[in-house]
Amino acid sequence: MKNIIGIRYEDKYVMERRVAITPEHLKDLIAEGVEFQVQKSAKRVFSDAQFEEAGAKLVDDLNEAQLIFGVKEMPIDFFEVGKSYVFFSHVIKGQSYNMPMLKTMMQKKCQLIDYEKIENEEGKRLIFFGRFAGLAGMINSLWSYGQRLKISGVDNPFQNIRQSHTYDSLEEAMQSVSEAGLEFASKGLPKGAGPLVIGFTGYGNVSKGAQEIVNLLPSIEISPEQLLKLNFDNAPSNVAYKVVFKEKDISQPIDEKASFNLGHYYKHPELYKNRFEQYIPHLSILMNCMYWDDRYPRIVTKDYLANLFQQNQPRLKVIGDVTCDPDGSIECTHKGTEIEDPVFVYNPIDRNYTMGFEGDGVLVMAVDILPSELPKEASEAFSDALFPFVKSIANQNFTENFEKLTLPKPIKRAMILHKGELTPDYKYLEAYL
Repeated sequence: MKNIIGIRYEDKYVMERRVAITPEHLKDLIAEGVEFQVQKSAKRVFSDAQFEEAGAKLVDDLNEAQLIFGVKEMPIDFFEVGKSYVFFSHVIKGQSYNMPMLKTMMQKKCQLIDYEKIENEEGKRLIFFGRFAGLAGMINSLWSYGQRLKISGVDNPFQNIRQSHTYDSLEEAMQSVSEAGLEFASKGLPKGAGPLVIGFTGYGNVSKGAQEIVNLLPSIEISPEQLLKLNFDNAPSNVAYKVVFKEKDISQPIDEKASFNLGHYYKHPELYKNRFEQYIPHLSILMNCMYWDDRYPRIVTKDYLANLFQQNQPRLKVIGDVTCDPDGSIECTHKGTEIEDPVFVYNPIDRNYTMGFEGDGVLVMAVDILPSELPKEASEAFSDALFPFVKSIANQNFTENFEKLTLPKPIKRAMILHKGELTPDYKYLEAYL
């Protein structure tokens, strides 16, 4: 069965400019007989004219399309009976705010394929924006650090770095960081502000993207154990210390006689407790880059921050919460922020929040759609990964029984709904409905 593919206009966020399939790949697919309709958009990083030149039909709505690709969640009234949708649905954790959307898709007998679950046999994600979340998140966090020091009266090498989306390209943003790095190497941080210590939770694509940016600075990687022994009085102020924290550095068994076992930790996270707090006083910037759900111990609690700030003015200036789980692993991240209003200061003593750079406490950067701050490069990399699967999805007859679908295995594993029914791997979501 031949399906018309629709490319949806993104409307969840004002500054969401990404697209799942670029004009370049769309042109190649059209040459192979796939038909595309692209919903008009004045803000998308690739213009309507570029899609039209590639051979797509520009439309105001996608009523004729049977298979629709988007990026972020779609509004409840957008779904039509029997159609197929591919996007980041954010339902696999049973997220309460998206259960009405999932229910509507079930009632309308829709198909749902979620990019987040397109994985290989080992469970490794194949299509993702994670690297770009890390890149943009680290650029934003260095910008935030520079502004936070500047507001407190400290002239510093990072104050000329800008928010990621204000650069014309990733290359330009990286050049700006490199220039700050040269100044940092020659001048260092003023007395009392250094040394600069940046901690990364996790070691996946997000963390690697963030580390790419820090590697543009003069930097030294040390272990968590070395961090605890670092002599801050004698440490140089013109080098960034990088520390990558793994699961064993963040959590430990509640049973003090037990040793940490990674497999056991993932199966029974309720039997573990936080051990990360010992490192927080030594960090200048914390980049939170790892997966979390509410089965796991929190990484930073409000109670801990209250105790820390009551004792003295701590070194910790910025938390770059790339993971961005509201009230989650970083408990003081009460919400995801928007690109146009990206940071807030959390006061641990009165537990209040102030948008912007000013105020007492720790600054939190928690932009919910970080890859859209680098929309062109992020879309191109995403489309590169998605491209090999598009034609097989487009040619699939979804009226067949689920068992008979001939989709590539990674795509079939990512199908949450088929004809409105939860597929076998996602039956657990019934408990959240």
